Amino acid sequence: MSNISRRQFILSSSAAALGLHSFSGWAKESGKDHLLLVGTMTTAPSTSQGIYTYRFNSSTGELEQIALAARSDNPTFIALTPDESHLYSVNEVRQFDGKQTGSVSGFSFDKRQKTLAAINQSPSMGGGPTHITTDHTGRCVFAANYGGGSAVSFLADARGRLSEPVSFFQYTSDPQKHERKSHAHRVTVSPDNRFLLVNDLGLDVIHIYRLDAKTAKLTPHDPALWRAKEGYGPRALRFHPNGRWVYCVNELKPTVNVLEWDKRKGTLTTVQDVSLVPSGYEGKCAPGDIVFDQASRFAYVTSRLDDFMATFTVSPRDGKLTFLQKSSCGGHRPRHLALDPTGAWLLIANQDSDNIAVFARNHRTGRLAETGKSFPLDKPMCLVFA
Repeated sequence: MSNISRRQFILSSSAAALGLHSFSGWAKESGKDHLLLVGTMTTAPSTSQGIYTYRFNSSTGELEQIALAARSDNPTFIALTPDESHLYSVNEVRQFDGKQTGSVSGFSFDKRQKTLAAINQSPSMGGGPTHITTDHTGRCVFAANYGGGSAVSFLADARGRLSEPVSFFQYTSDPQKHERKSHAHRVTVSPDNRFLLVNDLGLDVIHIYRLDAKTAKLTPHDPALWRAKEGYGPRALRFHPNGRWVYCVNELKPTVNVLEWDKRKGTLTTVQDVSLVPSGYEGKCAPGDIVFDQASRFAYVTSRLDDFMATFTVSPRDGKLTFLQKSSCGGHRPRHLALDPTGAWLLIANQDSDNIAVFARNHRTGRLAETGKSFPLDKPMCLVFA
């Protein structure tokens, strides 16, 4: 396993604390406004009521709330279709339509008017749906049920209306081999739209399915899964733009696995096991998610509980990660993160401190600098730029 030295970890944290206020090479963009959609947790004591729209200025890094675009129960993760005509969200609830299940919601999206209009809801077939995505056509919708330990697919019609569940998979463990229960946490479509990968944090695996994009039907692949090391807890997953490498963020063991994806065989092979903390680190650490800059030269990983950001360089030769910087997340329990469309700013949704923090990003070095910019919102959970 690749380890970060304690000296690197401490020095990079100190540099971030200084703010790096010499902004040569930092945000120098056009000033164009960009539309940001934010999913929230609405359960009391949160005062948030659903999905919000914001105006983000890429010249100043300022964030301005436009409106509550849609009232919705716990839309903790949202996803736009590739053509941005529709938006889908999970409803991370325990009961829907009188049954013990969460739900997913579909909305039409008018980008010009910056509005959402509800279409319909469908049961997620399991409790606590925590992640949602679409395929590359925008017609297949997938959700991962964390509480229910399951995954489900839907087919959306031309108007964005969700079907009843098409495929459903309930995951169970073998008590003789694994004592933890399933917690499906991420659904990810392969770049060629032929496979769906489902991260199972509880069972330490990534389930692999063949996808029929015309019907949204999923069929277990052979081999049916990639297995992480026991106790790692694979939480988040993101493909490199070249389609060859995949990055798996592990929550329980603070690491990132760099994986090689064989698109012909539909298989994952471990290339690198990278620690987010130095050997002997005693702080609590629970990595959350990962994003890349547009050139895929740098990767950014959030860590909850100990509230830091880890920045890595990405090797263009083999996709491996090298630790570059540890910095603040600007709040408590960073739930999600997103780079603005210019790549000049990194935004972090901090769940427990009820704020969205904005950091300047140096295009040349990949380093982040604190700006002091923090925008209040109760329980922000997901950030999606249109």
